[in-house]
Amino acid sequence: MNDPFRRSWPLFLHIFAVMLGTVLLVQLLNFAAFIIMPPPKPVLYTTSRIAAIAQAGSDPTGLLTVRLTTTPPAAESELPDKALAALIASDLALPIASVVVVRDHHGPPTIADVFRPPTPRSAGAGRPSARPIDDALFGDFAVTIRQPNGVWRVVQPTERRFSSWRLRFVLWFVIAILGVAPFAWAMSRRIAKPIAMFSAAADRLGRDPRAAPLALTGPPEIAEAAATFNQMQERLNRYVEDRTTLIAAVAHDLRTPLMRLSLRLEKAPDDIRLAGEEDIREMSERIGAAMAFVREMTRHVSRQRLDLRSLAESVASDASDRGGSVTLLPGPAIAMEADAPALKALLANLVENAVLYAGTAQIELRRGRNVVTIEVSDSGPGMVAEDLARAFEPFFRAERSRSRDTGGTGLGLASVRAVARAHGGDAALENRPGSGLLARVTLPL
Repeated sequence: MNDPFRRSWPLFLHIFAVMLGTVLLVQLLNFAAFIIMPPPKPVLYTTSRIAAIAQAGSDPTGLLTVRLTTTPPAAESELPDKALAALIASDLALPIASVVVVRDHHGPPTIADVFRPPTPRSAGAGRPSARPIDDALFGDFAVTIRQPNGVWRVVQPTERRFSSWRLRFVLWFVIAILGVAPFAWAMSRRIAKPIAMFSAAADRLGRDPRAAPLALTGPPEIAEAAATFNQMQERLNRYVEDRTTLIAAVAHDLRTPLMRLSLRLEKAPDDIRLAGEEDIREMSERIGAAMAFVREMTRHVSRQRLDLRSLAESVASDASDRGGSVTLLPGPAIAMEADAPALKALLANLVENAVLYAGTAQIELRRGRNVVTIEVSDSGPGMVAEDLARAFEPFFRAERSRSRDTGGTGLGLASVRAVARAHGGDAALENRPGSGLLARVTLPL
């Protein structure tokens, strides 16, 4: 790990800074709301206005609500409330006992309590005057007036859940959310980016073990994890290369004893010599096919932009020139990133198998949203279910005669699946309804 990574901030400090910065920003917005939007001033209701509304039975402005009830009000009230009740009773020409003014003194202080005007004092005496100068009610209150029929008329402020001041505060809350959201989104994406990078690298490693290593950038934890991931990829490649080299060496070294066997068989009787030469020839072909398979799987893959339909047309044309009946169904061009020689060998193997066992082959290319599907079908006898499950195993042959004229070495379909998986896709076989075999290869775009 080089020094630039050591000097960068650790990931936990990034997360701590994001959380701290978000909290500070929210607090700044709240402080701005406190400065910009002062608390609302309470609405004052004079006793004469309350008396007039009580007589009319309704408030044209909608600020006060008038209702009738048979439940008498609470008998306990404080002196200022009794003084205001006396003023309202005087305006209505009613006995003082017929009017009760009740305020909410028992709940928590409200904005109205903050702006509650002090009780005026009489000049020089230092005692409250008999009647307040500002004979008004505000905040939460209820004025209850007894009617001659015994029913009580209640006048109280209309409950407004969404006053203009509350709506402004809700609007400020929405503005604060919109202001914080882009900052939180950007920082969250920055923190989550390394996780997405590792996910993409793991997927790329599964498709191509020789993919380029991860860049060692970011916080120290991310850089160290990327370096460990690159070391793991290097060890996997070495492991595969060592095993592949061992197989190639064994296959190469088998040629020498086979050559000695063929020389010794020259002095054997004709029937033994002919049978032995046939076995040696088959073993030599298998060894050659195995070495070619190993070379194909270990060669450096160079992917390029290509047209899959043009590639399929080339394979179909070559097979037709050799006497096979091959048809490519029409369709649009399909552009993709792939290894052209490997895909051409994949198509050639599938077409060759179809022509060999059924005499005909039909190629169909379909493009989906994120994948392209290659289907090669024939009208032959198909395969039994047990053979379908093992068809892609190396050296497996569904044709049991072991004749070189009716079957290959058993590495064609193994190579098809290896190429498909090297591109991030897969290959499968299935019997067609009626008769015939369908080989399907899916490749990501």
